[in-house]
Amino acid sequence: MDDIAIQVRNVEKVYKLYDKPSDRIVEALGFGRSRRHKEHHALKGVDLTIRQGECVGIIGTNGSGKSTILKIITGVVNPTRGEVTVNGRISALLELGAGFNMEYNGIENIYLNGTMIGFTEKEIDEKLDAILEFADIGEYVYQPVKTYSSGMFVRLAFAVAINIDPEILIVDEALSVGDVFFQAKCYHKFEEFKEMGKTIVFVSHDLSSISKYCDKVVLLNQGVKLGEGEPKKMIDIYKQVLVGQYVVPESEESLLDDEELRQAAAGGHSAANGHGLAQTADAGAAPAVSENPELLEYGSKKAVITEYYIADDKGTKTSAILKGNSFVIHMQVHMEEDIQAPIFAFTIKNVRGTEITGTNTMFEKAFLEPVKAGEERHVTFTQRMNLQGGDYLLSLGVTGYENDDFTVYHRLYDVLNLTVISDKDTVGFYDMDSVVEVK
Repeated sequence: MDDIAIQVRNVEKVYKLYDKPSDRIVEALGFGRSRRHKEHHALKGVDLTIRQGECVGIIGTNGSGKSTILKIITGVVNPTRGEVTVNGRISALLELGAGFNMEYNGIENIYLNGTMIGFTEKEIDEKLDAILEFADIGEYVYQPVKTYSSGMFVRLAFAVAINIDPEILIVDEALSVGDVFFQAKCYHKFEEFKEMGKTIVFVSHDLSSISKYCDKVVLLNQGVKLGEGEPKKMIDIYKQVLVGQYVVPESEESLLDDEELRQAAAGGHSAANGHGLAQTADAGAAPAVSENPELLEYGSKKAVITEYYIADDKGTKTSAILKGNSFVIHMQVHMEEDIQAPIFAFTIKNVRGTEITGTNTMFEKAFLEPVKAGEERHVTFTQRMNLQGGDYLLSLGVTGYENDDFTVYHRLYDVLNLTVISDKDTVGFYDMDSVVEVK
C-alpha cells in the first residue's frame, strides 16, 4: 500500500555466541566438526506494519529485541531471515555514539552524519544554524565528541537527527540521558513532527511518554511480538509480563482478548462479577459507582480483593468526587494463604493509560505485618482530591515479596471509573492549590 512507511515481514535475527574468541576462529577455519557457538534468537518471526504519519512505540523487557528491530529497520544490522521495506528517508538516534566519530569535533560530526544520510555540503550548511541552536552546547561543538558528557552528546545527536528533514524518525531510548528540560524540548518536537505527518518510531521505558505520544504500541518479549494495539491495553499487558503473570496466547497471530485474559490469568473468576462493588451496596440496590464490565485481573490469588468502592467526604459511595474535597478508596481483602507482609495499593490513571498518582501501604509505612489464611483486612485510603476535572480510572492491587521476589497476589486494572467535578482547572494533571496574593 502507498501509505506504508515501514514493512517488516517474518524477521528473525540469530546471533552466534562464543565462549572465547579462539572458538570463532576455529569454527570459521573448519577445524573439527563440533559447533563452537551457541545461538541466541534476538527476534523470532516478527511482523510489523507502520503507516506514514504514525507514532509507534516499542516496549518490552530488557533483551526482548527492541533495539535489534530498530537496527534492522535502519540497516545497521542485517536480519538472519525475513524482509524489511522502508519508504522514506530515515533519521535514527540509536545507542549513544552510533554514527559519530569520537575523534571528530561536533561540527565535523554534523557534516559526517549529514553526508551519510545523503545531503550535500551546501544543504548541511543551510541546516547548521538550526542544529546548533537546538543542541545548545556552546563552544563544546568545536571540541572532540569523546570529551562530551552523555547529556551533551545526546543533545547534538538529536539535534542532527531532527534537523536533516527526515520522513521517518527512529529513536532508541537515547532521550533518557538528557536532562528534563531537554527531554521536554524533544517531546515537543515529536508533537511538531506528528502534526507535519512524519512517521516516528521510538523505544522507551517511560510508559507515560509511550501513552501520551503513540498512536500504536508494539509489545515484544524475548524476541517474540506479543501484540500491537492501543497504548493503554499494551501497557497493561506489559505490566503483567513484568511480574510473570502474562499467559502467552496459543495463537501467535494475536493477543488474547480481554475475556480470555481474565479467564486465563484469574482462573475464570472476575471480581466485578463475583466479589466487587455489587456486594457493597445494600441488598437490592444498584451499585453507586461505575464499574468496568471488562476489567482486567490477574494474580496468584493467595490474597483476593473481594470488595471495593469509592466514597465522598460524606461517606456516600459514588464515582463522582468534587475537586478540593476529601474522598476514600476502600478495599476488602481475603487471605487464602499465610502471607508474610502483603502490600495494598491503588493507582489512578487517565483515560489514555498514563499513571497520574497512587500509593501503597509500604510507601505509607501503614501496614507491615504478617497475615494468616482466612483472615480479612479492610484497607482505606483517605486523601484530598486535587486532580483536574475529568474522567480517570482506578486500579487496585495486593502484592508482596516472597524470598525477595516481587509477587502479585491480585490486581484489578481499571476496575472503577472516577469522575472529578471541578469549576476551576489549572495546568497539568493536578492542582497545586496555590494561595495567590497580588499587592
